Amino acid sequence: MEFAIGGDLYYHLNKEVQLMKEGFSEPRTRFYGAEIVSALGYLHSNNIVYRDLKLENLLLDKDGHIKIADFGLCKEDISFGDRTRTFCGTPEYLAPEVLEDNDYGRSVDWWGVGVVMYEMMCGRLPFYSKDHEKLFELILTGAIRYPSKLSIEARTLLSGLLVKDPNQRLGGGPDDAKEIMVQDFFKPIDWEKLYRKEIEPPFKPRVQSDTDTCYFDQEFTRETVHLTPPNARSGPLDTVEEMDEMTNNFVQFSFHGQTSSSLRDGGAEMAVDSAE
Repeated sequence: MEFAIGGDLYYHLNKEVQLMKEGFSEPRTRFYGAEIVSALGYLHSNNIVYRDLKLENLLLDKDGHIKIADFGLCKEDISFGDRTRTFCGTPEYLAPEVLEDNDYGRSVDWWGVGVVMYEMMCGRLPFYSKDHEKLFELILTGAIRYPSKLSIEARTLLSGLLVKDPNQRLGGGPDDAKEIMVQDFFKPIDWEKLYRKEIEPPFKPRVQSDTDTCYFDQEFTRETVHLTPPNARSGPLDTVEEMDEMTNNFVQFSFHGQTSSSLRDGGAEMAVDSAE
């Protein structure tokens, strides 16, 4: 994919919280939320469940439009009524049905939309604990607290998306994304114009060049670039030993061929393989 020069929404929300002590405005969240819903609706229409929605995977292009990145946890061949059961995702964004180790469908993505939209408008996660066991208990049984500043339309949307029962969750029916698109919160959105990118984004990255990295944390941009694999090959791998050697080049990634689970502290990704 091309360089998303605007950085990710995690970076931008952190800056907003530091400066304004609160999250994005409702109009800004509405725009981002609408583009996310549109993108996920497209994936679902092609029988793909995304399964890892979080601010770090939501990037901005040069004009300020959303791009969803990192499709490593996607599951194909899931239409309405189909189920899968792999325990995967990022802890703070996991849907209750995933934590309960139940079969689940595409509505896990709409739970993720609820979490990221809550996070954008409120400046914090709806459920959080450094202890994953406590975090999971909060997701399964905890009540959500909404700031008084939220409009009725925003609160209604979030409470519909963050329903713990996937069968009752907004978007959980056969109409999928359309259930969300007709909500009062999204009434100002002209979905056809949004699809054609004719709605001006609320924020446009101000960059000095096509390689400007000002919207990326210096923790990452200061790192020395290491190419993997270190030794270029002109042909295919010939032996099992060569394949094992190549696999070792990717152990620092959250997903690689020989691992069945991975967990990063903080915004950790987890994947436990099972029969799907």
